[in-house]
Amino acid sequence: MKDGKFVILCVDDDPDVLMVLRTILENGGYFVEEAPTAELGLKKFKEAHPDLAIVDMMMEEIDAGRNFVRALRLERADIPVYMLSSIGDSLAQNVNWVELGLAGIFQKPIDPNTLLTTLKLKLKKN
Repeated sequence: MKDGKFVILCVDDDPDVLMVLRTILENGGYFVEEAPTAELGLKKFKEAHPDLAIVDMMMEEIDAGRNFVRALRLERADIPVYMLSSIGDSLAQNVNWVELGLAGIFQKPIDPNTLLTTLKLKLKKN
């Protein structure tokens, strides 16, 4: 937490997606840290100690999102991590996201109400 707000780390190589996430989350009362690459995301993760992370599956490298999640799990296994994907619904049906170490998958374009409701419920439990 920072200043009484949950800290959400958003990692995506699309600046427009980061802007949308920041707008939704800040309006929802969260503090947002962001990074445009998995490498910078891991650095931000270590600095900011977020309460939850939202990570793009397909970034600068084909498997950057999955590798980033693995790296987060080595640092801190208890943080909820959500994958953000343009194939989210299909991915959720065909991949066991729990085995990937994920709390869930959000479909792009992200629905603000779904995002805020999910985070509120998830962060309340932790």
